[in-house]
Parts: sequence; C-alpha cells; structure tokens
Amino acid sequence: MKKSTLLSILLVTLSCFVATAQKQNKKMKKVLFVVTSHDQLGNTGEKTGFWTEEFAAPYYALADKGVQIDIASPLGGQPPIDPKSADPASATEDTKRFDADAVVLEKLKNTKKLATINPADYDAVFYPGGHGPLWDLAEDTTSSDLIAAFYTQNKPVAFVCHAPAALKNVKVNGHFLVKGKKVTGFTNSEEAAVGLTNVVPFLVEDMLQKNGGSYSKAGDWQSYAVEDGLLITGQNPASSKLVAEKLLAQLHSKK
Repeated sequence: MKKSTLLSILLVTLSCFVATAQKQNKKMKKVLFVVTSHDQLGNTGEKTGFWTEEFAAPYYALADKGVQIDIASPLGGQPPIDPKSADPASATEDTKRFDADAVVLEKLKNTKKLATINPADYDAVFYPGGHGPLWDLAEDTTSSDLIAAFYTQNKPVAFVCHAPAALKNVKVNGHFLVKGKKVTGFTNSEEAAVGLTNVVPFLVEDMLQKNGGSYSKAGDWQSYAVEDGLLITGQNPASSKLVAEKLLAQLHSKK
C-alpha cells in the first residue's frame, strides 16, 4: 500500500474519531453543585458546613454515569465541611471514597464563586445540605436568582435535607417556587432529635409549608424524596442517593 494512501486512511480515521468524540462531549450532561460557605452553628461556638454524605453520594451517583460536575459556593474556594459528618458513625462507602479522593478534594478547595456562574452552561443544579445553608444560601439573592433561572430555563433543581432552605426566597412569576408543589426536607422532629430546634434560624419543614409547599415526609431518618416537575427534594442524609437518581432520570429524559 502506498504511503499516501495509508496517510489518507489514517487522516480519515482520525477525523471520524474526533467528530465522534465531539458529538459525545456535546451529549455529556453537566450539573452544578452549590455548597454553603457558612461555618458557624448559630451562637453555639460549634462549626457547621455541608454534610459529607449529602455531597458524596449524589456526586458519585452522577459522576459514575458520565455527568460532568462543577462546584460553586457563595464565597468560592474551600467550603466548610460539618465536622460531625466526618464522624465514623456517619461513614458510608461514598464518604470513605470521598475521603480518599484527591481529585475531588482538590476540586473542593477551588469552588467557583456563585456570582460567576452562568446557568446556561449547565443542565441542572444540585444543593447538598448540612446546617450551613440555613444561614447563607437561604438569604443569598445570587443563589435565589440562580435557582429561579435554572427553573425558568426548564432545567431540574434538586435539594436534599437542609438544602431546601435555599428555596426560602425563590420566586417565579411573583410566587414562591414551592407554592402548590410537592416538597420535602429535614423534618421538625429530626431537628429536635439533633437538639438544634432553638439554634437554627428557621425550621425547613415550617418554611416550606409557610411558602405554600405541599409538604410530606417519611419516618425520621428514612430515605424519602419527592419530585414535582423540575423540582426534586429529599428529606435527610439517607435520601441523598435517591435525589440523585431522580435527577439523573430527568437528565436522561432531556435530549
């Protein structure tokens, strides 16, 4: 075979490979994770932040299926991790994987600043919980506007445990986003069980109901998540993977 013919074949093969790779890349879904920057548990002197399980389980559930993930926070940089979520009693296979994952840990050190995010660059947004969001994401107008933008662009918005706190001031067309929608989140009884009812600025269950949400729940610490159109919410840490599965299903349903 002549060298010129062989070269032509190689070039055509390479072109096909590049075209296929570009096509696959265009199809790859991209999700934004938004974590808290708040690390003070009220006036207790204790630390808080995001809950490891609620980040790790959804992260791997999505990443292992080929979803690209970026991480953002109100202040950017390293977000605080609730030290209680690092307790061996709270460990799962996902948190153990997270603790040993140098790539993800490095990614967390350099979270994007929330104000720099363009919703058009992503297919969905996911908020892990932990008590931190009750203080910052609940009142952060950049976060509220971001959630509303994703929703109005027909993109899924997902939250777990205390993260529905970020929905507190989110409005679409002048009405609370949760009004008339099926929602769940950390229950009043679960908050009482961890002894923080009088420490947190508000109770997630009460807020969702006050804003007109059709709130439901399972037993304390049971896995439970609901979706109402583009809105997906989970009750507690045990619900993290279920929320991710519902989010993944919605991503797959969108071309």
